[in-house]
Amino acid sequence: MGITYKDSGVDIEAGSSFVKRIAPMVRSTFSHRVITEIGGFGALFSGAFEGYKDPVLVSGTDGAGTKIQIARMMNKHDTIGIDVAAMCVNDIVVSGAVPLFFLDYISCGRLNENILTDVVKGIVAGCKEAGCSLIGGETAEHPDVVDPDDYDIAGFAVGLVDREKIISGSSIKKGDLIIGLPSSGLHSNGFSLVRKLFFEIKKYDIDLKLPELPDKLGNVLLTPTKIYVKEIMKCLESGIDIKGIVHITGGGFYENIPRILPDNCAVKIDPDSYNVPVIFDVIRKEGSVSKKEMHATFNMGIGMMLFLDRESADGALEKIKNMSENAAIIGEVIDYGDGERVVI
Repeated sequence: MGITYKDSGVDIEAGSSFVKRIAPMVRSTFSHRVITEIGGFGALFSGAFEGYKDPVLVSGTDGAGTKIQIARMMNKHDTIGIDVAAMCVNDIVVSGAVPLFFLDYISCGRLNENILTDVVKGIVAGCKEAGCSLIGGETAEHPDVVDPDDYDIAGFAVGLVDREKIISGSSIKKGDLIIGLPSSGLHSNGFSLVRKLFFEIKKYDIDLKLPELPDKLGNVLLTPTKIYVKEIMKCLESGIDIKGIVHITGGGFYENIPRILPDNCAVKIDPDSYNVPVIFDVIRKEGSVSKKEMHATFNMGIGMMLFLDRESADGALEKIKNMSENAAIIGEVIDYGDGERVVI
């Protein structure tokens, strides 16, 4: 008998079994706009957007970075999919877009059905939290490219906003205030630094219970990325005039905030105006990490920043606190001269 595809490391039967196993979960995310069933070559989604004058599609793609290594170390894979969904939908909601649908791509050395089913459980949970449909995906075995027990995952999200309601940051001006929405922790950024510090330099065990932390180190690190879709949509629906939104991801404060600022604007952030989760203090102390490096790498407890007119910020904050109780005014917009775009 000649060589088979399975002999080379790709198990088509395992792939079919996996699809059948995850199908009910995936189908549970479908909105009325999803036209096709699972298993087609391309997923069909209705483009009839009633109530929109000039509908604009907004797309985003991202992954969970090396946070996947923490999932492997913990042998806990049912939250990493939440991270991937969160990173994508949080990026598109910054424009004021409501997420419509999501697709995933998983590459692995060998298809471990139990592990990847848990991964998809997380994606499904994230999509439900964001209110979007998981309409398609690809799972590919890559023997000799990816180690047998390894996998990586990426996500792709598409959302919708009326052109006249796009949030771009273009109207931000000196004196505007910044409301910070709290993060759930590290989210999905800075894990290369985190892993090097805790597991290479300090050689800590993943199950170590540091006295400062509320849980085992691995559980704290694996806390899923917060999804802000419902909070942002409720803000907009309640009439809060948001001029700009920043998603604090890789690059921290220094890289992300300037992305939406007009050329003549900078920001001043008061780091004492909000609560910083203890994990950041542990990283700073354990690694002797500078204040600037911390704010250039991590979200430091703020996952989203909303820019609002000074006159409406206090009233907006009251409404926002009903959705995110630890939200706070954390800074303001200042003139940009020859100094820093972000002053902390």
